[in-house]
Amino acid sequence: MNTQSYLKGFKDYLKLERSLSKHSIDAYLNDVHKLVQYYLAIDKDLILSKLQLSDLREFISWLNDVGMQANTQARVISGIKAFFTYLMQEQIILEDPTALLESPKLTRKLPDTLNIHEIDQLIDAIDASKPEGMRNKAIIEMLYGCGLRVTELVELKISNIYAETEFIKVIGKGNKERLVPIGSTALKLLEIYVSQIRVHLSIKKGNEDYIFLNRSGSRLSRISVFNLIKTLAVKVGIHKSISPHTLRHSFATHLIEGGADLRAVQEMLGHASITTTEIYTHLDRDYLRSVITQFHPRS
Repeated sequence: MNTQSYLKGFKDYLKLERSLSKHSIDAYLNDVHKLVQYYLAIDKDLILSKLQLSDLREFISWLNDVGMQANTQARVISGIKAFFTYLMQEQIILEDPTALLESPKLTRKLPDTLNIHEIDQLIDAIDASKPEGMRNKAIIEMLYGCGLRVTELVELKISNIYAETEFIKVIGKGNKERLVPIGSTALKLLEIYVSQIRVHLSIKKGNEDYIFLNRSGSRLSRISVFNLIKTLAVKVGIHKSISPHTLRHSFATHLIEGGADLRAVQEMLGHASITTTEIYTHLDRDYLRSVITQFHPRS
């Protein structure tokens, strides 16, 4: 079995058995391609199934030598581990060489969040007189009010909005579905956009059910949402490093600071592990200080 056969089988495994999105599949394949390219450069007779732990450690050492950041190294190692898990399941190999392969220690960098005033600034900076204005207001409200990932936002469909019960159905990572409450403000803006703006677009075939469309009637791209957030931040003078994910993080952080149950936040964010939710929902120092002051007997 040659390298291309292994990679094709791995791609099918990710798609059919793990139900990953195209974006995630491409990322995993890219990780393994890095390994392949490295060994092809030093060994033209590469046989992936013959690689040992020492070979993989040599590859990781090379990644470090070329200056790859620890976070990126960890991402590559994760992809390689998934690949060898596939080889094990297919009984192509009998022992997993990645079992003792360690990822670099990561420094946990807490992402920036926006306070409520800053989020209001972003929304107020949008010109509602323009055709895309109401759409953009709805986008900000949905990212912050529902804690959506940017991919979940652009793939949101009209048929997944349950206005009567104020819930939306979200298709998250691995095609996992979850129901998320939608606030009255976000729902109102969404309904105005759909009934008064979107209805006048010439919608391209295959895009009829997607909510957020561009001027040409096609589904809005992820990069368009990133550009929108960046442009608004510059416009209102917010100098933090922000992206659509900043609004999702702000959603979770504000809920936790307001007293929301961590398990409930985990469910709304669509996290498989509560540990992930704890990372996303860090509490700022002022809040922690106020908790100590209020509840600790020695404060």
